[in-house]
Amino acid sequence: MNIKFWKKSNAEKKPKSFVREWYDSIVFAVIAATLLRWSVVEAFVIPTPSMENTLLVGDYLFVSKFHYGTRTPRTLLELPLMHQKIWGTSIPSYLPWIQLPTYRLPGISEIKREDVVVFHVPPLSLNDGINHPIDQKTNYVKRCVGLAGDVVEIKNHQVFANGQLLRSPDEMKFSYLLTTRDEISQRNLRKLGLDKDDYSCLGRSPEGQVIYKMLLTRKQVDEIKSVSYITSLMDDYTKSDPDESIFPSVKRNLWSGDNYGPITVPKKGMKIPINDFTLSLYGEVIRLYERNDQVDIKDNTLILNGKSVQDYVFKQDYYFMMGDNRHNSWDSRYWGFVPEDHIVGKALFIWMSIDGEADLLHKIRWRRLLNLIG
Repeated sequence: MNIKFWKKSNAEKKPKSFVREWYDSIVFAVIAATLLRWSVVEAFVIPTPSMENTLLVGDYLFVSKFHYGTRTPRTLLELPLMHQKIWGTSIPSYLPWIQLPTYRLPGISEIKREDVVVFHVPPLSLNDGINHPIDQKTNYVKRCVGLAGDVVEIKNHQVFANGQLLRSPDEMKFSYLLTTRDEISQRNLRKLGLDKDDYSCLGRSPEGQVIYKMLLTRKQVDEIKSVSYITSLMDDYTKSDPDESIFPSVKRNLWSGDNYGPITVPKKGMKIPINDFTLSLYGEVIRLYERNDQVDIKDNTLILNGKSVQDYVFKQDYYFMMGDNRHNSWDSRYWGFVPEDHIVGKALFIWMSIDGEADLLHKIRWRRLLNLIG
């Protein structure tokens, strides 16, 4: 009897079909891209002018996940390569049914003052009123001006950390009031390097001159001073007035965007006494971001798990973030601290930049490509 079942067959495997090869390639590419996006680097686009002129609307960034340490996934039921919503729709791209604890793998550096950082913005109001999981919250990019434990203060729009004046970014913007003999043409506005987010016309003076409010860098201010049709240029001091939208609410009649603090940024292990003043500064932080099981604040008393406590020790680090477009940035001055578990990564460089207001031949800002962010 001729038994050969143990012998290896010489028959060739049936080749994959064209459709199957494409399917396997796409699946592999999606898995590889998802792992790369989660662990190493992710691409982001700048949608608002709050970081101008360091970052412009239409800049596409690569953001390092491994610099500060990659976070472990929190939301498991999520469509790959999407965030919050399915592309082009209002349909959520995730299901919140399964959520895991968040941990951070070791990184190659810590967050430093003046780093440009991408993070998930904490407040519910900035997430369309939806209580997203941490890793599904809206992405913001700002400059870190206060580390955990720092005392941050702003005096006449100059930022201090622990009493030391911080370096002003080269492309930082502030608001100015300009008076011109007549309306400025679009051609001249573009010549001055201004787009629609940089200016607004406030009307005419009794003398018939046109008044503009403009967001300008120091270099632009120097250039505008020599323009013949501009009759006056002065600082816009409206941000120096007490601001009803300032954080924390207890300081709204005292602080402003240009004169703020001093305020201490919470640090892991920092112990505070519980009283009316500390709860007005840190009560919402403890309630919303400290991952306590049961938190209640009543009559200037902090109640944890049904028991009143006399002091509190913070469980994680926090950061104070500000935009470089200082008079057109919704940042920590208005909504508070950024928890460590909301940090996404460090902005590295610009890989593409699209000017939405330019004509077809000038859409790409070639001079910005591959610029390092600092």
